[in-house]
Amino acid sequence: MVQQQAFHGEDDNERGGAGVREMAADRIRAAIVSGDLLPGQRVPERELCALTGAARTTVREAVRQLESEGLITSIPYRGPVIAELTDREARDIYELRAMLEGQAGRLFVQRASGEFVAELRRTVEDIGRAHAARDMVGVITSSDEFYKVLTEGAANKALSQVLLTIHNRLALFRFSSTRWPGRAERSMAELRDIADAVQARDAAAAEAACIHHIEAAAELALMVLAERARGAAAASRSRSSNHGARS
Repeated sequence: MVQQQAFHGEDDNERGGAGVREMAADRIRAAIVSGDLLPGQRVPERELCALTGAARTTVREAVRQLESEGLITSIPYRGPVIAELTDREARDIYELRAMLEGQAGRLFVQRASGEFVAELRRTVEDIGRAHAARDMVGVITSSDEFYKVLTEGAANKALSQVLLTIHNRLALFRFSSTRWPGRAERSMAELRDIADAVQARDAAAAEAACIHHIEAAAELALMVLAERARGAAAASRSRSSNHGARS
């Protein structure tokens, strides 16, 4: 697990309780995105304190926040566990995301200024450069910026807030998908289609391109879930075999 710079030596109250909680939640969320914390993994408080550098009280508040986002589940007698998604849950969430991001693309065309249009294009090219450099952290950072520009340009705060919640819920897929063979090239083509439609001020095309991009992401997410299920099944068979050999 990647160690983070500690800040528990400072007075949480002086820094502002909400701000410290957000920092701790961001660090835990980043560990989930990067794959340092895996679905189904138990994460004791002491490990989260070491990861975030925060005090136990702050970590508990951060865990509650991440529970509300669906990223962590607290299980009696086990404590916090990184949440897992079923195929059905993933399909449902991606279906909703596709509808909402399609609407975001349409509203962006209708409402965004020329500066927003140029900024959206810039973020797409930043993602492409990060992919070319195999900088996965850069890919994720630039992707975050892309969606920030898209939702700000759409100028619908309620839509932006709902999409942020959905993005956080799907965080466990993000790092895996960036490394899936061939996905980077397809993803870049999809993002450039969005940027092209926006630049042409074609609302219908922008909506369709956004939906297509998320539908492709959903397909990959289901492949990732299937791969994890196969890995878990193989590990279970191995444990059973080893147990039988010792009996």
